[in-house]
Amino acid sequence: MGEGVSVVIFEGTAAASPVEKMLVRVRQALLHDNLEKLSRLEGVGRVFLITNNPALAEMARSTGAEMILNRQHPDSFHFGNELKKLVLERKLKKVFYLSGAGCPLITMAELEQICEKLAGRPSLLYANNIQSADIIAFTVPDNFSAAALDEMDNSLAMTLRDQCGMELELMPQTLGLLFDLDTPADMLVLGAGPFAGPRARAVLDDLALDYSLLERAKDVLRDSYRDVALIGRVGAPIIERMNALLKLRLRVFSEERGMKALGRQASGEVVSLLGFLIEHAGLERFFDYLAQVADCAFIDSRVLFAHYKYNFSDRERFLSDLGFWEDIEHPWLKEFTRTAMQCPIPVILGGHSLVSGSLWALTCELDPALRVDSC
Repeated sequence: MGEGVSVVIFEGTAAASPVEKMLVRVRQALLHDNLEKLSRLEGVGRVFLITNNPALAEMARSTGAEMILNRQHPDSFHFGNELKKLVLERKLKKVFYLSGAGCPLITMAELEQICEKLAGRPSLLYANNIQSADIIAFTVPDNFSAAALDEMDNSLAMTLRDQCGMELELMPQTLGLLFDLDTPADMLVLGAGPFAGPRARAVLDDLALDYSLLERAKDVLRDSYRDVALIGRVGAPIIERMNALLKLRLRVFSEERGMKALGRQASGEVVSLLGFLIEHAGLERFFDYLAQVADCAFIDSRVLFAHYKYNFSDRERFLSDLGFWEDIEHPWLKEFTRTAMQCPIPVILGGHSLVSGSLWALTCELDPALRVDSC
């Protein structure tokens, strides 16, 4: 299969609150499951785990990964600089990058296909998303050292395409290549479904999460010709898939796709039509309107946060995703979450991954004609 592929995984955490630590437990279980898959994969040369958590040393050792402990404070960590340093110092030629909980449901067949494709091509840039990729396989270009890689991984594929002149090829749209555990909403979808690996399943069961709101939303998705609202950074593939596999009437409002990768959030340029509507109508009336036009709603709330230029902590955002409005300190976020939870219809809050990979997982779960390995 040619030169071995170097797998590079970044998994960092600065969890301080119980809700953050809960998500970290699930992420690390998913990471362990994936490291075991990689350890059984032919064609993989080295696996590098870059982390700020020394507790992952035993996990790395048991799966044959080389752990690189990064002691920088999370606020000063720069993904692009650290990736470039690793690639250049270790003279890596073929890199398969993924985040710690990126593609936790990827299959062995998909891992093999990516590694074979990367090892067998003299030049390749292969990613699961154009504007916000979290799985990227690439041949290191000659001008890699000159590329200005961003501090976050969202724009890596775009940077390699635009600054290094590489042609970007998209990975297939599958559950394994799209689902990413990024927020508690994804954790709920994973916990309530059949797809988690053995370690993740054990952790999720131990957490005893409340799935009642999600189950109400799933009841709507199972029904015939009910109205479902998708709000936020909603992409065309999930719209097409839901229309094809579920008997629904979709009401979609998609805005600000690529707001991170294009630098719009960092520069304060994000603007949301729904944000203006909430300013005009107020939160109570907005959710009253929503209940009149839909039977359930999935909302990527990060677009609204960026519109209002709120920079909430992970704790606050995650509490909102879980609907724990009583524990939220910020007045607007507390009221937003309360009115969402008290809306007559089930409203599921989360980030971009909610309206992409998590919805994809729900289509796989709810269409009885689908097998897990065909999703």
